Amino acid sequence: MLKTYKIEQFQDEESLLYLPSGFKLEEKMFPHTVILGTARQSAECKRHPNGRNVIGISSGLAGKLHLPPKVNSLSLFCKEDCLYVGVLIGIFTSGFTSFSLSPIGERSYFFKKLLSVQSSLGVIPFVFGERHINWENGLIKGYFHFGEGWEIEEIPFPNVIYDRLPNRRSEKRKTYQSIKERLQREYGIPWYNPGFFNKLDLFERLENDSSVQHLLPETHSFQSFDEMERMLSSYHHIYLKPKNGSLGNGIHKITYNRSSEEYYCRFRDGDRKNRLLKFKSLEQLVNTVFRSRNLDTFIVQQGISLLQENNRPIDFRVHTNKGEDGTWQVSAIAGKVAGSGSVTTHANNGGEVKILSELFPDEAVREVIEGALKEAALRLSHSIERNLEGYIGEIGFDFGVDENHRIWMFEANSKPGRSIFSHPHLRSFDLLTRKLALSFGIFLTQQSLNHPEEMIP
Repeated sequence: MLKTYKIEQFQDEESLLYLPSGFKLEEKMFPHTVILGTARQSAECKRHPNGRNVIGISSGLAGKLHLPPKVNSLSLFCKEDCLYVGVLIGIFTSGFTSFSLSPIGERSYFFKKLLSVQSSLGVIPFVFGERHINWENGLIKGYFHFGEGWEIEEIPFPNVIYDRLPNRRSEKRKTYQSIKERLQREYGIPWYNPGFFNKLDLFERLENDSSVQHLLPETHSFQSFDEMERMLSSYHHIYLKPKNGSLGNGIHKITYNRSSEEYYCRFRDGDRKNRLLKFKSLEQLVNTVFRSRNLDTFIVQQGISLLQENNRPIDFRVHTNKGEDGTWQVSAIAGKVAGSGSVTTHANNGGEVKILSELFPDEAVREVIEGALKEAALRLSHSIERNLEGYIGEIGFDFGVDENHRIWMFEANSKPGRSIFSHPHLRSFDLLTRKLALSFGIFLTQQSLNHPEEMIP
């Protein structure tokens, strides 16, 4: 793990850098080049003259490197004759506004919290979009938050880019694809967590992996009424979900009552009200509920009889992250109890977040379920990484647990929501997941320096 040091600037037009007393030099020789992101500058490096364990940097060197003046701590590492001061992490997104208090709209608070872990990691994260890039000078007007308010600083191109585009629409724009390709190809900058998972594509890739097949409910693209009838006969209920949906929007639960030979459809309508409709035939149900929808954009998924609390179904959100060592770890687990009459457990539909000890007071039962959820999440993280392209550093899984305590994966999200962290007992995991999201940038930076040939996309 990289060690972090406090940094202090002193007035001197020369390019000088004082190394902390505790910083070990592998080569026993002082480096002659200092690097921040893609900026390189010849400099004189020597031990701190007062023997202090802090980084001292001259105003002249800081200016040439475009080091923001309010950065107060940095990691240091050497490679050959070069000293790398911190890891510059660009967080790429869209939806910028002209408001100084909320420059990225509603998501400004999320980005503020993400940037707040900077000093503890020794990284320099900033937020930017396509219009903030100055290709000619190799500089970016980045948005920083050092605790008081949003500030714009001109900085070099980063070591690594963390993709936080808000939706599939922004991701599909041609300008986004060309920016990503250019930064990767011309500057060798790794780009992590690109893209939103397509539900059907993900299932089709994973179902051929024997290590995770048992975790996947039967899932198909909509094909025919006969196929839906077959699945209803096998599973009693099924779900219709948009292939590219999010936040539980557009999910319909269809149930067949054998005794009355009736079909029920539970869903949330356009007025955000929970509806339960009854039909004599599946065809009548589809023609009524989906008359203005294209069923080819839906998947059909096996229904699972989930564990319940007070007759309300429970599912589970499990976050996994890669950190500075590049290995997967489970970073958060929570239960989500469905709202009354709701087809999903999402908070915007009355769902309630609970920690496992609230759902399973029996410690033995809790340990079994928690262990099974963790094992499933790690297995699936490795499988997704093997079967999908790009550098993946975080995943949010939605799991079901049936009455026999078998684990089922309903969805995997490459840009998971963070509603579970509203629970007071999950605040520390909120911090952990934010730290890990940026720590993975440290790992990729070191990989790109040590094994650049392996990082070519």
